[in-house]
Amino acid sequence: MTIRFYEELNDFLPEDQRKNAFAVQFAPGCTIKALVEDLGVPHTEIDLVLANGESVAFDFRLGDGDHVSVFPVFESWDLTGLSRVRPTPLRETRFALDVHLGKLARLLRRFGFDASYRNTAADEEIVREARRERRIILTRDRGLLKRRAVTHGYLVRSSLPQEQLAEVIRRFDCRGQVRMFTRCIECNRPLTRIDAKEAAARVPAVVAAAYSDFSACEGCGRVFWRGSHWERMKKLAAEVLGADPGSQDVR
Repeated sequence: MTIRFYEELNDFLPEDQRKNAFAVQFAPGCTIKALVEDLGVPHTEIDLVLANGESVAFDFRLGDGDHVSVFPVFESWDLTGLSRVRPTPLRETRFALDVHLGKLARLLRRFGFDASYRNTAADEEIVREARRERRIILTRDRGLLKRRAVTHGYLVRSSLPQEQLAEVIRRFDCRGQVRMFTRCIECNRPLTRIDAKEAAARVPAVVAAAYSDFSACEGCGRVFWRGSHWERMKKLAAEVLGADPGSQDVR
């Protein structure tokens, strides 16, 4: 049989197998899922598999002479009714991050995304939470995404937090969901606006005197204000989103 992987799925393949169809051998009864993961591609990166021109599920059993095409996750496309590998696509973008992505988790929260992260969470806990709360797992560990229980996940390519942020927003087409400074960067709960008088009792006097725009987290009780980090994050948002720092996209 022959198989071809498309677009960024080629990142997982050796150079000589990228962007072209190649022949593979397999054991009798081998499924699509087993084959693609043997080739190094996590099944969570895949949204559509065509065998001989027909959409098939991961449990499709391969036969001699089959021609297979494998396509990546298209979060900005609605493949309902076409893809048989992902019958229930996630349209609400929520993330669960592994222990190696703490800085990315904080950046995602600053941009308003629901990003669950604990630096002590075991892989099994992350998988259970992702399934229970319908979250997309973000990880640098390819093995985590190969677990059968994982249905939605993404292998973060970059090792730099700011590049990781841009990569995730681009990958899941979620620029329109950015809401800067609306979520607690410590505990991930949504923030609520509070007036300056209430904030004055909860922040240092010098802060209360210098600022008038405050938000608080009902979970951990922390109070946030538009200090110097605000301008730094607006500049980062402009770089990531390609927007003017003063535009609505980065407010």
